[in-house]
Amino acid sequence: MESSSQRTLFSPGHGNLEIHARCKSVIVKQLTALQALRAYKPAVLWSVMVCMCAVMEGYDTILIPNFYAFPAFAAKYGTYDEKTGTNQLTAPWQVALGNAAGIGAFFGIMANGILVSWFGHKKVLLASLLVLTFLNTITFVAQNTLVLFLGELLCGLPWGIIATIAPAYSSEVLPLPLRTYLTSYTNICFIIGQIFAAGSLDGFLSVKGSWSYRGAFALQWVWIVFIFPVLLFMPESPWRLVRLGKIGEAEDILARLQSKGHRDNIKETLAMIIRTNTDEEQLLKGIHYRDCFRGTERRRTEIACMAAAGQMLAGLIFAYSATYFYQQIHLSTSNIYRLNLGGSLLSLFSALVSWIFITPYVGRRKIYLSGMSAISVILFLIGFLGINGSNKVVPILQATLIFLWISIFQISAGQLGWAIPAEVGSTRLRQKTICLARGFFHIINLLGKIVEPYFMNPTQLNLKGFTAFFWGGTSLLTAIWIYFRLPETKDRSFEELNNLFARNVPTRKFTSFNIESSQDSGEKPE
Repeated sequence: MESSSQRTLFSPGHGNLEIHARCKSVIVKQLTALQALRAYKPAVLWSVMVCMCAVMEGYDTILIPNFYAFPAFAAKYGTYDEKTGTNQLTAPWQVALGNAAGIGAFFGIMANGILVSWFGHKKVLLASLLVLTFLNTITFVAQNTLVLFLGELLCGLPWGIIATIAPAYSSEVLPLPLRTYLTSYTNICFIIGQIFAAGSLDGFLSVKGSWSYRGAFALQWVWIVFIFPVLLFMPESPWRLVRLGKIGEAEDILARLQSKGHRDNIKETLAMIIRTNTDEEQLLKGIHYRDCFRGTERRRTEIACMAAAGQMLAGLIFAYSATYFYQQIHLSTSNIYRLNLGGSLLSLFSALVSWIFITPYVGRRKIYLSGMSAISVILFLIGFLGINGSNKVVPILQATLIFLWISIFQISAGQLGWAIPAEVGSTRLRQKTICLARGFFHIINLLGKIVEPYFMNPTQLNLKGFTAFFWGGTSLLTAIWIYFRLPETKDRSFEELNNLFARNVPTRKFTSFNIESSQDSGEKPE
C-alpha cells in the first residue's frame, strides 16, 4: 500500500518529479564503476545470478557441433564413410541437429517477449528452468537421431527464454556505470558454458560407449540444481512494477537492490524511472511487437537486430565449430579437443580484458567497427592459406588465425552483441526489442548452420579453409553497416537515448549532440 507522501511526490505533473529525476541522472553519471559497484552490490549479485542461467545455453551451443567429430557420437548417430574411413554424421542430419535448438530458441524468444509482460522476469525464469529439467531427459536417452533432434528442439524453447531475460533484467536493475558490464556478462556466461562443454568433451573422450556423450548431456542437470534455489529469492524489476503502477513495491525493490548506507537516493531513482516511463508512454502508442517497427522504434530495432546478428555474420559458426574444421585438415582427435578447450579459455580471457581495459574507456561503435574489420581480414587470410593446403604448415597457421579471431571477436562483437540490444531499445519495449534481436540472431544462425555443414563436410563441397571466404564477406558487409548505422550509446542514460532517437540525431552525431542545450535553445539536428 502506497503512502500519501509517495502519491503526492510522484503524482503526474508534480514539479518534484522533474527535479528528482534530473538530480538522479546527474548523480548516476558522476559515479565511477567502482563506486556504483559498492552502492549497488545486491543488484550486481542478482544480475550475476540471472545471467549465470545462460551458462547452459552456452554449454549446448558448442556441444552438438563438436560432437560431430566425437568418435562414440559419430558411431551411434552417423554412418560409415568409405572415402574417409570414419563414421560421419550425414550433412542433412548435421544441419538438422545443429539447428534444432536454435529453432526452438527462436520460438522461445518470441514467446518470452509476451510472457515477461504478463508474468514478470522471475516467474518466467523459474518456470523455464523447471521445464528444461524435464526436457533434457529426451536428449539424454535418445536412441536415434530423430529423438535427439526433437530433444534439442524442445530444449531450445526454455533456452531462448532464459537467454533473453538475462540482459533485459540486468539493464533494468543496474545503474548506468555498470550497465554494459552486466548486460555483456551474459556473453561471459556463454563462454563459461563453452569452457564446461569443451572440458567435458575432452574429459569424456576416453570414456567407452554411450556414456562418453550422455555424460556431457547429464551435466546440464547439475547447473539447474545449483541455480534454481537461489533464484527463488530474486527481486522483480522495479521498471516493470512502475509500468504496472505499483510505485510502492518498486520503491521497496529499489531499496533491496542498493547496499546499506547507500539508499539516500531511492526517491530520485524512482522519480527517474517514472519520468522515463511517462515520456515513453507519450511517445509510444503501444507495447506490442508491431510497435517495435513504428516511428523511431524502427531504427532502434534495426540497430538491436544487426548488433546481435553481427555475432553470426562474423563467422561464429565457422570458428566455434572448429573441431570439425580441425578434423578435416587432419589434426589428431586428442589435439582437436585440446585446441577447442584452449579456444574457450582464450574467449574468457579476451572477454575479461575487454571488460577491464577496453569497454570502460572506448565507445561501443569504435570497438565494434574496428573489431569487425579485423575479423574480416583474418577470415580472408584463412581462406587464402587454403590455396596451399597441401603444405603441412598451413593447418597450424589456420588454427592460429582462428585463435586470433576468437580473441578479437570476444573483445568486440561477442560482448557488444549482447550489450547494445539491451540498452538501445526504449524501456517499455526493451524486452521485446531484445527478443527481436535474439530472434534475428537465430534466423541468421539457422541459415549459417544450413550452409556450413555443406561447406565443410567431406561428402559435400569439402571446402575446408575456403569456407572462411564466405564469412569474411559477411563480416565485411557488417562492418560497412556499422560505419553508417550504429550510433554511440556509451555513457547515455535511457532518457537521453529516448531524446536522441526522438530527434532523429544522425548516427555520427550521437556522441557530440548536447541534449540539454538543444532543449533550451530549441536546436534540432541537421
